[in-house]
Amino acid sequence: MRILMVSKACLVGAYQTKLEAIARHEGIELAVVVPPVWRDPAGDVTLERAHTDGYRLFVDPLRFNGHFHLHYYPRLGERIAAFRPDIVHMDEEPYNLATWLGIRQAQAAGARSLFFSWQNIERDYPFPFRLMERQVLETVSYAIVGSEASGDVWRAKGYRGPYQVIPQFGIDPEMFHPPQERDRGRAFTIGAAGRLVPEKGFDLLLEAVSSLPGLWQLQIAGDGPQRATLARLARQAGIAGRIHFEGAIPSTQMPAFLRQLDALVLPSRTLPNWKEQFGRVLVEAMASGVAVVASDSGEIPNVVDGAGLLFQEENSAHLRAHLCALLQEEGLRDELGEAGRQRVLDNFTQAQVAARTVDVYREMTRQGERDE
Repeated sequence: MRILMVSKACLVGAYQTKLEAIARHEGIELAVVVPPVWRDPAGDVTLERAHTDGYRLFVDPLRFNGHFHLHYYPRLGERIAAFRPDIVHMDEEPYNLATWLGIRQAQAAGARSLFFSWQNIERDYPFPFRLMERQVLETVSYAIVGSEASGDVWRAKGYRGPYQVIPQFGIDPEMFHPPQERDRGRAFTIGAAGRLVPEKGFDLLLEAVSSLPGLWQLQIAGDGPQRATLARLARQAGIAGRIHFEGAIPSTQMPAFLRQLDALVLPSRTLPNWKEQFGRVLVEAMASGVAVVASDSGEIPNVVDGAGLLFQEENSAHLRAHLCALLQEEGLRDELGEAGRQRVLDNFTQAQVAARTVDVYREMTRQGERDE
């Protein structure tokens, strides 16, 4: 079975372990198309060739790079014609131009197709995206969604085909693992990671730690338009000396960043146009044996599911109370770290995500044989 996946997300080196895991399955010949760079508004994401064994990686140009709805791969038709896939896996939302073109090109070549979606809020798009979305939903053979909420969105918008709930990427537990020993003599180290944007709630985290007692420090990995604002808030609160802005960290360095933390906080807030779709950094931290604290936005409660501490969105006092408990109780940190890693091993490994994705490919093949 030949699979052609199109995925700008697979620029990230750590994510490529899923591709290797898919390629290890019997009867699978995998090729993946990525751009050389994705010009994200938060900063360029450049291809990391970290895990490329067992499959073919095609690096193709991207038109309208950085435009989420308008970008597309001008050579994709040629790739499909040359590789002759049985399935074209568009690792993109169904309302994007890239997905619309990819599904049409797959259909013209006699290949089956699927899309991936994190979209968990029902939205109406203007013409022509509304038309492209409808045509994709009517034409595509299968869908993979990151949450049940996403599946509900596409059912409400008219998709009647089969779908499975599978996270886009899992965790390599050999890459993300606890340290051999934690340094109990240093300051309690809190971590946070993600784009520095309002929806991630880092301003709420600064408010929570501003009156946190004892010896602590906060390390923030990531960059974005709120960085200057957050630095100003830290100065105003008199805690600038305890806040360390690490900037954007390559995916291959995230395991080391997480292993030196005592707690990881994801203080996401729901906005009219956004709610947390998964919170990947949570499962990375859990796999690393780090106690996690997170808001109850979107999919987060389903991801954590008792293996971490949840607080009500925007409730800085509740977040502060959780951090106080973790600061004072090493046993609680250890207990949550062990529970978090076990939850990842049971549900969110890259091998599990790859196996479930391959099951979808095989089901699509059987579906195609029945339709003939």
